[in-house]
Amino acid sequence: MATLAEYQKQQDVFSFWPRHNEAVRERLESKDAWLETVRGTQRTRDEDVLEHEMTLNIGPQHPATHGVLRCVVKLDGERIEKCVLDIGYLHRGIEKLAESKTYQEFMPYTDRMDYLAPYANNVAWCMAVEKLANIEVPERAQWIRMIMCELARISSHLLWLGVGLMDAGAVSVFLWTFQGREDLYTIFDEISGARFTVSHSRIGGLATDLTPQAVAMIENFVSRYEDIVQGWRKLLNRNRIWIERNRNVGTVTADEAIALGLTGPNLRGSGVPYDVRRFEPYLKYNDVDFVIPLRDEGDCLARYHVRMEEMLESLKIIRQCLYRLPEGPIRTDDAKKAYPSKDEVYYSMEGMIHDFMYTETGVTPPRGASAYHAIESPKGELGFYLESDGTGNPWRARINAPSFTNLQGLESMMEGHPVADIVVLIGSIDPVMGEADK
Repeated sequence: MATLAEYQKQQDVFSFWPRHNEAVRERLESKDAWLETVRGTQRTRDEDVLEHEMTLNIGPQHPATHGVLRCVVKLDGERIEKCVLDIGYLHRGIEKLAESKTYQEFMPYTDRMDYLAPYANNVAWCMAVEKLANIEVPERAQWIRMIMCELARISSHLLWLGVGLMDAGAVSVFLWTFQGREDLYTIFDEISGARFTVSHSRIGGLATDLTPQAVAMIENFVSRYEDIVQGWRKLLNRNRIWIERNRNVGTVTADEAIALGLTGPNLRGSGVPYDVRRFEPYLKYNDVDFVIPLRDEGDCLARYHVRMEEMLESLKIIRQCLYRLPEGPIRTDDAKKAYPSKDEVYYSMEGMIHDFMYTETGVTPPRGASAYHAIESPKGELGFYLESDGTGNPWRARINAPSFTNLQGLESMMEGHPVADIVVLIGSIDPVMGEADK
């Protein structure tokens, strides 16, 4: 497998950055004008649009758009001639909200971004703050974070698989995948006390340690789920309907994937071997053995294969984490950088004082400090950029959301395909609008 540096040297693919790509730039400039035309503000009274074309709105309330996503498509018969995405229906100003919260208070908001893998969002935020404030995290907490992030990756991919197959007409696998998600929710509940929006990671470590019961539940899940995933692959890889619905649909070359800003499985499905866990390692990913799943075809089927293989690799990573999990603290022992343990709060006056003070102001990175940290979330590169003014609130917070960047490629993917392929194409990109709209 070629390294990213070798890939860059051979093909110089990063010269296709969207802002400098003429075709992409012209497309972005024409989007608003065309949407205005669709709304009718620029049509002349004597123009009979329906004589030449049909314009449809798919969404934002359509169940196949995986959220409040509006796809405006111009059709020639059943073939899509032009597609423009209209997003923002779930916009909550989450970046601006971060500036009015302490660093720890903002944690629950990250759960509501990619709500299919909230633990990954928690870890990305914590690591960005820890980088900004120069906070060291104990080794045990890092290994546990890895375990939980990989469980979140599997949970996210299970929903992608089940919903994608249901969109294509296969209901049975949807029920099977949600049984797997139920197993994972039970594990999350045991560890964090919450099934869905966990908020378990903390700046400087974790809220609680793994109990023996939680470890046993994870081991049980990992021991039996590889056979389950392989059974699904055996079923789907020979299913003619599934193969025909995905093969040669939404094909994106490596150059196009980089020009459009694709990330995660969508990028690796086009043959670009980039994974943040490998090329910019964080936590303990440098200490575990795993393979970056890669496909060269660049179509919906390739993206399916990449995600299926990623689930198997996640199981492999979790096994290694459980085997190498060290003993020790789960949170940094510094009252200025992390919450004290509940034992300290309940049975020590100093611990209670520190808890109150940390809740009021939280961690205070140096004035003028800035940091960007990214992780490989189930959707791709999820990064937080933070700037500090020396107080307990970030002066600026910006989110590099993979669902937002991946949606940039969806418009060109749709063009030239039948309207029936829309649901398959949206599912293959796997967007979450809570993350895309931020």
